[in-house]
Amino acid sequence: MTDQLLVETAGAVGWITFNNPAKHNALSVAMWRALPQALDELEADPAVRVIVLRGAGEKAFVSGADISEFATARASEEAVAAYDALAEGATHRLKGADRPTIAMIRGYCMGGGLGLAIACDMRIAATDATFAIPAARLGVGYRVGSLKLLTDLVGPAFAKEILITARRFDASEAERIGLVNRTVPTDTLAEEVERYCAAIAANAPLSMRASKHMIGELARAAGDGVDAALCEDLVTACFTSADYTEGRTAFMEKRRPKFTGR
Repeated sequence: MTDQLLVETAGAVGWITFNNPAKHNALSVAMWRALPQALDELEADPAVRVIVLRGAGEKAFVSGADISEFATARASEEAVAAYDALAEGATHRLKGADRPTIAMIRGYCMGGGLGLAIACDMRIAATDATFAIPAARLGVGYRVGSLKLLTDLVGPAFAKEILITARRFDASEAERIGLVNRTVPTDTLAEEVERYCAAIAANAPLSMRASKHMIGELARAAGDGVDAALCEDLVTACFTSADYTEGRTAFMEKRRPKFTGR
């Protein structure tokens, strides 16, 4: 575990807090590695009926991956594969959690942070929340598993808009397209999430578990015809490109990238 990922319980609620406020809770390698362990810990407690993910402070849920680590963590094809396996494993573990999960979102919810929110069963957002997947501005390719979660949630048209424009969506638009379940005033977010948690805690655990996993199976079955090899080749082309190097370099230098398509 790491002090960048905090785990605590309060009655029937397990809380996982992304604790990197100096970087708007950007996901470090240590945080990706710790998330499955945090879920294991909470699920080992029979008193925990629902798990809530949140960001420390008032500025962000999770602002994305910690790009300052990319020069080492994702600098080569082998490093990219290892990093992606770590992130995909953590996301898969979250998606498959036995307890109902809620993303409690305020402030920035970007990139990998939005991916984690989508992997939760429900998303409740404050009106100050902002959403985006800026992959197209960084030369990054998203793997098919992550894109399927997004597409299942908002449909192909909005999934394409989110990824191809890389623009930011405010909370009201995110609710309109189905990216979040509901939005609430920022000052009542905690109260609303606690109300949801209380309602969930009062329900039958086995019934909720059956519904959660059967709905997951129905969504998974619809994607059995995906050409996995083609998808992997497309992502590899992104991470081995000059544009990927330019994207992360420009981000660190705080300038606009100049992409060439190579």
